[in-house]
Amino acid sequence: MVYFIKFLYSTFLFPPGIIIIALLLLFLHLYKRRCSGVRVGFLLLFIFYLSSIPLISGQLIRSLEARHEPPSYVQGDVIVMLGGGATLDTPNVHGLGHLSGFAANRLLTCAQLYHSLHVPILVSGGKVLESTGTEADIAKVILMGLGVPADQIIAENQSLNTTENATYTKKIIDQHGFVQPILVTSAFHMERSILQFSKAGLSVIPYPTDYQTNVHWSFELYQLWPSASALLDMSLALKEYTGILAIKWY
Repeated sequence: MVYFIKFLYSTFLFPPGIIIIALLLLFLHLYKRRCSGVRVGFLLLFIFYLSSIPLISGQLIRSLEARHEPPSYVQGDVIVMLGGGATLDTPNVHGLGHLSGFAANRLLTCAQLYHSLHVPILVSGGKVLESTGTEADIAKVILMGLGVPADQIIAENQSLNTTENATYTKKIIDQHGFVQPILVTSAFHMERSILQFSKAGLSVIPYPTDYQTNVHWSFELYQLWPSASALLDMSLALKEYTGILAIKWY
């Protein structure tokens, strides 16, 4: 019962659920008053509803995440981690700054791979905004706290996007003579990253992580209810597909 009550207020009293209900009531009122343009409003509302339910957003994210799988046996001479956001001055165990959820999951996978392979980790990510932290530098401190020696961490702290991740990483890999880079990034981001690295002239071994969906899908009723997390997944998926098209076209 408690779970059901929580489900009701989290779905219908918070965005996007409350917005959908409010707009639906508004359009019904306007429809009764024979106002023009109401049908277009209903159509846009329906599109917004579809964009905010896990049934749709989950499938889009899953279609990206299913393109690559972590190899059962991996061998390489450097682990490349792509940044994904960081805070600037939040207190941490060692120093200041945290990585975002996406980047933190990538870092944990890199730490696990390091303790299995004992090869250097190259962290790629700079200071995207004035209010954000320098991702590679923050990641280096956290990795050291997880038992990775400082001399086994290479911080590429200039890149601001995936294109620059690939460009600057390629230069560092050439300088160090690495030949088998293992690329670690979020599963939904892997396809675009591989294309970008290939465009920069670098072949990588994909090791996706930070999955947003289960590998095996099954329908559940909750997938029809709007949620903020579904909107986020929809945004992520559309961004990735747009980026993939842009890489292939230009």
